Amino acid sequence: MSNAVDPQVQTMVDNMPKNTGKSLPDWFKTIAAANLEKHGEILKLLKGDHGVTHGYANTISILYRQKMEGGAPEEKALVSEQYAGAKADLRPIYDAILSAVSKFGSDVSVAPKKTYISLRRNKQFAIVKAATRTRVDLGLNLKGFEATDRLEGGNVFSGMCTHLVKLTSPAEVDADVVSWLQQAYEQA
Repeated sequence: MSNAVDPQVQTMVDNMPKNTGKSLPDWFKTIAAANLEKHGEILKLLKGDHGVTHGYANTISILYRQKMEGGAPEEKALVSEQYAGAKADLRPIYDAILSAVSKFGSDVSVAPKKTYISLRRNKQFAIVKAATRTRVDLGLNLKGFEATDRLEGGNVFSGMCTHLVKLTSPAEVDADVVSWLQQAYEQA
C-alpha cells in the first residue's frame, strides 16, 4: 500500500495546460495577481473570468491555498483529524477496513482527503468516511451488484460510489464486507 500523490489530481495537473490554457504555476500567478485567498473568490475568478470548468477550478484553488499554507496537509494528520474528538471511537472500524484491503495487493493506495479516505487501485474502488459520531460509511464501486438490506445501492457520495455499507463496529467488517471490498478492488 502506498500513500502517493493522488493519481487523479496528478492527471488533472498534467492535463491542465491542454484543458485550461495554462499550467498550474501560471494559474497560481493569476490568482496571486488578483490578490485572492478565499476558495469561493478563486472559483468565481477562474470559472467566471477565465471559463475554467468547476473540476479544474476547484483543484487549482485547493492546490493554491495549500501552497499558501505551506503545502498539503500531512496524510496521517488528515486521517487523525477525521477520527478525533467525538469520532475517535470510530478509528478501529477504519483500521479494520485498512487491514483488510492491505491484503489485496501492493497496488492499493490510500489517499486521505479532508473529509474521507479514498482507496484506489487503477481507479478509486472505495471511500471510507466517519459519517456520524457512531457510524463509518463505506462507499464501494461495484458494477453489476444488486442492492441488499446491508449493501445499499444508489448515488453514493455524490456519484463517486455505487453502493454503501454503514458500519458501527469493527466486527461489522466481516467476511461479507471484505468480499465486497475485494470485488470492488478487482474491478478497479
